[in-house]
Amino acid sequence: MSRLYDTIEPNVIDEKMLQKAVEEQGPQEELGQLAKREGIDYKDVIELQLDFRNILKIDNLWQFVNLTKLQLDNNIIEKIEALDSLVHLIWLDLSFNNIEVIEGLEALVKLQDLSLYNNRISKIENLDTLQELQVFSIGNNNLTALENVVYLRKFKNLRTLNLTGNPVCENEQYSMFIAAHLPDLVYLDFRLVDENTLLDMIQNMSSFEIAESKLVKYNEDISQLSDTLMTLEMQTVDQLEVRQGDISPVRGQSNATVLCFLTFFHTMAQCRDLENHHHEKLLEIAINTLEKIVKSEFDEEMPDDVRLLFVDKDTIVNAVNASHDIHLLKIDNREDDIVTKANSWSSSVHKNELNRNRNRVREINQYIDHLQEELDNMESLEQME
Repeated sequence: MSRLYDTIEPNVIDEKMLQKAVEEQGPQEELGQLAKREGIDYKDVIELQLDFRNILKIDNLWQFVNLTKLQLDNNIIEKIEALDSLVHLIWLDLSFNNIEVIEGLEALVKLQDLSLYNNRISKIENLDTLQELQVFSIGNNNLTALENVVYLRKFKNLRTLNLTGNPVCENEQYSMFIAAHLPDLVYLDFRLVDENTLLDMIQNMSSFEIAESKLVKYNEDISQLSDTLMTLEMQTVDQLEVRQGDISPVRGQSNATVLCFLTFFHTMAQCRDLENHHHEKLLEIAINTLEKIVKSEFDEEMPDDVRLLFVDKDTIVNAVNASHDIHLLKIDNREDDIVTKANSWSSSVHKNELNRNRNRVREINQYIDHLQEELDNMESLEQME
């Protein structure tokens, strides 16, 4: 199933190994010798063979940013790691190693051909980002569950699959199960799957097996529908929160809300500035008027209640200041009233949206539960028959 440590000491990929591998695999003619003397830029390397080198740990490949083909087969590698920088990789061979878990491949979104043949893997997983995958070899591993193969349905470009040598292949339903769930395969276990072969497989399936296969697919579709509906609802909530923002100017909110509040507070500040300016002018006029009255130079008519204020300077100054305080208080009260109403409106909108979201999530769950119940009833009827 996998290679054991032999007499050669386990290796880690280091600079010396990489330099030697690149030189050995590069051109050997005059141009190649010149490149050796002047040094090779790893960024120019697009193919790299590191097979049969007793490598235990993958490392130091980050410089090969344009690599498209990498061979790491026939080593003693135990973990898939340190491949994140190889984003242009199309072909990867990790066969004949000691790998137990599929991992560390998330960044290889362009990968088309992946070989994990002859390792210790017991589950197909962690390949979601490899949507370009066309060829997948995972024979001679420890796969035991047919249901795990359904995971490969998400790879719409997958045309070649090798599972030979796994315990799962001993299941008498193996070929028919694969044919039912991966109908786009062209090659399965080194054999061409033509239309006639596929049709024979399906025809040989009993009605119960066909129904069971469909039920598995329907369960998968229901699960996907649930995820899609929940995702859409969460996106709706996020969009509403961005548009709505938070009315409180202290916390972070949308640009529109911030602009609205900046304009509002600027306007209120202008009102206070105008009132202060008015107060200064009024105080100046009142004092000038008092001086004219004292000198008997004020000839204009004046109501009696107003004239009573011009008894002395303290009286008129106190009266003008009192008027100023009242005006500022009205501005403050108006500002508080507007902010309070705005916060009340925001709270109401938030509450309504929260209730709407809860109701929608409840509806989605009820709908999914209904579909699942209908499917369970169908499964029960099939078993009874």
